[in-house]
Amino acid sequence: MGADGKVFTLAEVSTHNTNKDCWLIIGGKVYDVTKFLEDHPGGDEVLLSATGKDATDDFEDVGHSTSARAMMDEYHVGEVDPTTIPTKAKYTPPKQPQYNQDKTSEFIIKLLQFLVPLAILGLAVGIRFYTKSSA
Repeated sequence: MGADGKVFTLAEVSTHNTNKDCWLIIGGKVYDVTKFLEDHPGGDEVLLSATGKDATDDFEDVGHSTSARAMMDEYHVGEVDPTTIPTKAKYTPPKQPQYNQDKTSEFIIKLLQFLVPLAILGLAVGIRFYTKSSA
């Protein structure tokens, strides 16, 4: 089937979403895969579930062979107007406070500078009372 330079919108391609009329968008190109539904190794449901959207990621994730890619030419019916496909929102992780190793270390050092002399003083006082009471 020749493409003849036809350009389709996503809405137009989305109307072809049944097992009697199934079109897919892969890599900006539109494919009429209706005749291939029964022969698809993954079953027709896989193809039908990819209608109404850009199926490029679904297609690439499977890792199709070069012969499968060559086969696509016979189903090519046109191109998709890229302005009609919604852009994917890029994931931005939430802002989190930075862990500052230096400030944590500073706090631990100050805490130890207070507690170690206090422990030594307590030990000295304890030994003093112990030796006085044993004598």
